[in-house]
Amino acid sequence: MYYARLIDKHLSEWASDNAHKPLLLRGARQVGKSSAVRHLGEKFKQYIEINFEKQPEYKILFRKNLDITKIIPQISAMCGKSVIEGETLLFLDEIQACPEAIMSLRFFKEDMPGLHVIAAGSLLEFALNELPTYGVGRIHSMFMYPMTFDEFLNANGEQPLIQARDSATTHRPLPGPLHEKLISLLRIYMLVGGMPEVVSRWVTTHDFIKCQEVLDDIILGYEDDFSKYKGRTDPLLLRMTMRSAAVQMTEKFVYSHVSESHKTQDIKKAVEMLVLAGILIPVTHTNANGLPLGSEANSAYRKILLLDTGLTLRLLNMAIGDTAETTARILTANVSDLVNKGAVAEQIAGLEMLRCQNPGNRHDLFYWVRQARNSQAEIDYITAFGGKILPIEIKAGTQGGMKSLWMFMREKNIDKAVRCSLENFGNFNYTDNEAGGAVRHVVICPLYAVSMMHRLLKENG
Repeated sequence: MYYARLIDKHLSEWASDNAHKPLLLRGARQVGKSSAVRHLGEKFKQYIEINFEKQPEYKILFRKNLDITKIIPQISAMCGKSVIEGETLLFLDEIQACPEAIMSLRFFKEDMPGLHVIAAGSLLEFALNELPTYGVGRIHSMFMYPMTFDEFLNANGEQPLIQARDSATTHRPLPGPLHEKLISLLRIYMLVGGMPEVVSRWVTTHDFIKCQEVLDDIILGYEDDFSKYKGRTDPLLLRMTMRSAAVQMTEKFVYSHVSESHKTQDIKKAVEMLVLAGILIPVTHTNANGLPLGSEANSAYRKILLLDTGLTLRLLNMAIGDTAETTARILTANVSDLVNKGAVAEQIAGLEMLRCQNPGNRHDLFYWVRQARNSQAEIDYITAFGGKILPIEIKAGTQGGMKSLWMFMREKNIDKAVRCSLENFGNFNYTDNEAGGAVRHVVICPLYAVSMMHRLLKENG
């Protein structure tokens, strides 16, 4: 069964655009790229799917030449289906297995502009890096991630709950029972994660053990892929790096914690390979003195997130042993003592911020930390809103000091911030006496409502 995804809307808009370009759908393995394309294919009179790993015989068509007017009739003859502009969706899956097919994409726009072509591949980024050119300006990209919490709710038939949540404001919070139900579902989402196959298993069984079995299969699939990284990095080191990223989640990533027997340079290379594969997501330090934030980014200070909380907790189990206590704490503990001092909450917030943005662009995550010696001041995430810098503090529960936030806002002369926690919707003002009585406004965005953050900010001016 197909569960609706946020990217469906963007794919439909692409399909209805008369000036559409060939589309590259990019993202890690098992995040639902192929399923989303097949779902879109149901809207076309004709749908053709070619998988270059399962059907290597199609590779020869692209190796002879890149003349689309010759290749398309050959594809039509081989699959027994007519390829008609405006009526056919052609899906080239696992296209990284045929670099020539990637290079041919730019010619679809020139020679068959009315044909809808989508290409995807789980290791696509490696192939793109090796090509001298693949048609920049003539190909459109979309980036896909695991399911958001909203998509998880929708898959579980909680549409009325989504509607009730979306009707809340910082001045009109949710009724207590609805707030508690959303927290309960968020706890489940922390454990299950957003990988579509795992979500589907949860919907049909409501069995955490069966979900963990699927997560284990996905992890093993990722590790099997490591041998395909074309000798760039030792597969064993890649496995160690992935597990260490789970252990070090939301902390400054320390390369020596991965392995004492490997060179730092080799570990850095392993991290970059996993980032390229979409398995790891960096959160980079920025001085945050102005926009764009990337202009003052310092990659020497990075936190690393796994692409999914469900995978993170399974990797923790592999790295440090039985995590049954962690699982129990997520499901039963008081919200102020969630897990690992809020590490999973911080991870979910960052991933939700990333996944809820426009998939037509590649987005980065940033944080700020005071680099002075013996300083512990840190802001979990820094982003931009309304042309200004916006600090976002993540709290696992409903309490916690905010000294770092006040310090940051004072230094950067910022008057608005977000506290993302398991509190209900709300907002408050803070008078900063150390800054001459300057008033700081803080919007409280529940962790289960990160997708609403921009709307809440607009409502608060």
